[in-house]
Amino acid sequence: MKRIRKILLFGALTALIGGIGIGATKNDFGLGRNMEILIRMMRELSVHYVDEVDPDKLMEDAAAGMVRRLDPYTTYLPEEEMSDFDVMTTGKYGGVGSLIRQKEEYVIFAQPYKGSPADRAGIKIGDKILAIDGEEAKGWSNAEVSSRLKGDPNTTVRIRIRRLIDDREEELTLKRERIAIPGVPYAGWVAEGIGYIQHSDFTEGCYDEMRAAIGRLQAEGELNGLILDYRSNGGGILQEAVRIVGLFVPKGTEVVRTKGRGEEKIFRTEQEPLLPDLPLVVLINGSSASSAEIVAGALQDLDRATLVGQKSFGKGLVQTTRPLGYNAYLKLTTGKYYIPSGRCIQAIDYSTHDKSSGREVADSLKRAFKTAGGRTVYDGGGITPDIPLTPQYISRFALTLYSLGFIEDFVDEYMKRHAADMHPFDVDHFTITAQDYDDFRAFIQDKEVPYESASRRMLKAMKEAAGEDNFTELKEQITLMEENLKDDTKTLLETYREEIIETINSDIILRHAYSEGVTRHNLHSDQEVKRAVEAFKDL
Repeated sequence: MKRIRKILLFGALTALIGGIGIGATKNDFGLGRNMEILIRMMRELSVHYVDEVDPDKLMEDAAAGMVRRLDPYTTYLPEEEMSDFDVMTTGKYGGVGSLIRQKEEYVIFAQPYKGSPADRAGIKIGDKILAIDGEEAKGWSNAEVSSRLKGDPNTTVRIRIRRLIDDREEELTLKRERIAIPGVPYAGWVAEGIGYIQHSDFTEGCYDEMRAAIGRLQAEGELNGLILDYRSNGGGILQEAVRIVGLFVPKGTEVVRTKGRGEEKIFRTEQEPLLPDLPLVVLINGSSASSAEIVAGALQDLDRATLVGQKSFGKGLVQTTRPLGYNAYLKLTTGKYYIPSGRCIQAIDYSTHDKSSGREVADSLKRAFKTAGGRTVYDGGGITPDIPLTPQYISRFALTLYSLGFIEDFVDEYMKRHAADMHPFDVDHFTITAQDYDDFRAFIQDKEVPYESASRRMLKAMKEAAGEDNFTELKEQITLMEENLKDDTKTLLETYREEIIETINSDIILRHAYSEGVTRHNLHSDQEVKRAVEAFKDL
């Protein structure tokens, strides 16, 4: 089959080269010449290389080489990667509806989605997958288990699991469904009359989710202001962004225009606004990108919202997918987008055609633009919020504990001990006790935590430099500083106590109230949300 595909591919390329004839430009001749070279090279490698080579792999490598010097968003998507791409753009797939993760020799359920087949079957975080459709799953990878659990909607999969709480084995038959990962996972209240909506990505249908979330808030109480949270939203479908802006601005308003090689498109709102006058505050950070920046930037340019947080990522490039045949696609950058003031917020200049050395736009080259109300805004480096805030980071030590699975392993044990005494569960005010944290410290005591503080790394580098320069006295002083530096695991567990406790709390809340419960709980201590609430006083 692969040989047939290779012959068809060679034939198609040859036919394309043959079609470049009279009236062709210099670039066309260059294209034909290089395609012929590529075909001959692939043929020689396929026929004469010392070992047998896979023509599909050759094609993938050649495609990767073609885009290597372009921007990082232009990529080749072979057939086997298209399912992942579809999930990324639509937020939908066929399966049982749960995240999974590797734990020792087995794969476990890491997060069943609320209302999914896995959730309705009573599957909980930590339940171990022993077998799928009669085949023992010991030693299987995440990818192997995922491929067995996914499938066409209305088909079934039989799994044998071991329950985390009581070690009981159970056989389940789950019917796969079309799983929709919500682009708007949470909506609630953060103050009297102030609604909050978390928007995590711009997958297909997120406009409808946003409109429904607003409707729920309006049904629950009087909505006097709305916070839209676009922090860490990496973007997605541009048209969804245009429709969402249309909820808040007059019909026919220009939201964004895209400019490519000889082509320009203008995107305007097409519906009457749902909330034309409601005060808005938008949260952004350094990971807000693409369509998230279109919404935030357009609302800022139109003087329709106050932006709070940190400067956004700065992705002002538009991607389009083009079919290549045989279910393969090319995702390529076809233009830049410009928001209502006329500015493009692309932060990196890839015009050198070397994505590894893309240049940030120099401050001296950034241009000033005016919002609808006459305020000055700038292009060339993301969107600067109206109320800038210093970002809050979780310590690398806490992240290390989480990434190594120590926190999840501790919570597994915690859930076993407390399975019978956590009902009802208070999402808003839950926290582990001081004794629980002492138990966690004891749990970590015999674990190896491969963590080195930034301070110790810097002292090591200084000590090495002092040795190379023969600064003996300085080297001795640095050695003394190293001895006095308290960055052992026991000390760090106390230094970062509060954020480790909150990380443990979040994992426990996730198991009782899903991801929306974690969001609701964390809103109470979110300083950026609190500042966003305060911003309504000035509107």
